[in-house]
Amino acid sequence: MANLSPIDMAIARVIADAISDDGYLQDELEALRASLLPEIDVALEQVEAVLRVVQSLEPAGVGARSLGECIALQLRQLDAQTPARDIAIRVALEHLDLVAGQQLLLLRRQLRCTESDLEMALALVRSCHPRPGSAVSSGQAEYVIPDVFVRRTEHGWVVEVNQATVPRVRVNQSYANLVSRSPDHAMLRTQLQEARWLMRSLEIRNETLVKVARCIVQRQASFFEHGEEAMEPLILKDVAESVEMHESTISRVTTAKYMHTPRGVFEFRYFFSSHVAAADGTEMSSTAIRAKIRKLIGQENGDNPLSDSKLAELLSGEGIPVARRTVAKYREGMAIAPSNERKRAAARAS
Repeated sequence: MANLSPIDMAIARVIADAISDDGYLQDELEALRASLLPEIDVALEQVEAVLRVVQSLEPAGVGARSLGECIALQLRQLDAQTPARDIAIRVALEHLDLVAGQQLLLLRRQLRCTESDLEMALALVRSCHPRPGSAVSSGQAEYVIPDVFVRRTEHGWVVEVNQATVPRVRVNQSYANLVSRSPDHAMLRTQLQEARWLMRSLEIRNETLVKVARCIVQRQASFFEHGEEAMEPLILKDVAESVEMHESTISRVTTAKYMHTPRGVFEFRYFFSSHVAAADGTEMSSTAIRAKIRKLIGQENGDNPLSDSKLAELLSGEGIPVARRTVAKYREGMAIAPSNERKRAAARAS
C-alpha cells in the first residue's frame, strides 16, 4: 500500500525484521544497509528514507529508535492545529529527562512557554503509548487447565477432580501374573511393587487435592455466594489443621493448582490472604478489603476522585479500620493510579 519500488520494499522488509515486539528498531541503519549487500547496494540516506515510510505506518510510533522518537512519531500524527502539539514534540525529543525528574519549572524555562501550554503538552506526551508494538504483537497464549471443578448442586457445593489431569497409569496385568508365578524374577517383582506404590501415591495425591479443595470451598462459601467482598481470611495453617496434615504438605498441594468455579478459574493460593481486625472484633480478609477499595474507586466522581485518606475514612465508616498507607499499598498492588493521576486521566477523557 506504500507503493514502494522493489529495492525499497526489500529495505523495508529488512527494517521490519529488525523491529522488536515492543515496536522499536533494534539495529543501526548502517548494520541494516550492510545486511543487504551484495545483492542490494544503497546509500544510508535511502535506508533512512524507507525507515521514515515504515514509521508512518500503524501502529503509531512503530520503528522508533528511542522512547523520545516513539512519542514524537505519535504526536506528529495529530492534527497540526492541536494545542501545544509542537511543544509536546520538543518535550519528547529533547526533555524527557526533565519530565522524569519532575523538574517542571526548569522545563518551562527551557521551552519558554506558559504553564497552561506546558500542562497541555505533558498531557499529550502522557497520552502516547511507550510500547506501540505491544498493542498488536501476540504473545504466546498460556492455557490454565483446572485440577478440580467446583459446582453447585441442590445439596451444596461439590468438588470433583478433573480427570483430564489425572495420569493414566496402570499395571499390565498379564505381565504382573507372569512375574508373580515365576520364582526367578525377584528384581521384576520389586519393580512391580514399586509400580503399585506409584499408583497408590497418585491416588493419595488426588485424595489430598480434593480434601484441601473441599476445605477451601467450605471456608470460602461466602465468596462463592457473594463475591470478593465476602472473602474470609484464610491461611495455610487453618487448612492444615482442618484436614490434619502438615502445613508444608498444604503448601505443596496448593502451589500451581487451579480450581474451576462458577465465578471463574482461580489458583488455590488466591483463597489465602492475611486478615485485618474489624471494629466489631471480627476479622476481614485483605482480599475483601482490596475488592472494597476497587469498588469505591469505580464509583467515584472522576472530577473529584477519592484520595487514599478519604478511602481509609470510608472503610473505617464501614467498620474496617485501615491506615492510609495500607490503602495506598493495596491500591498500588492492584495497579490503580493515585487520585491526582486519575483526575488528570478523567480530564483528558472528557
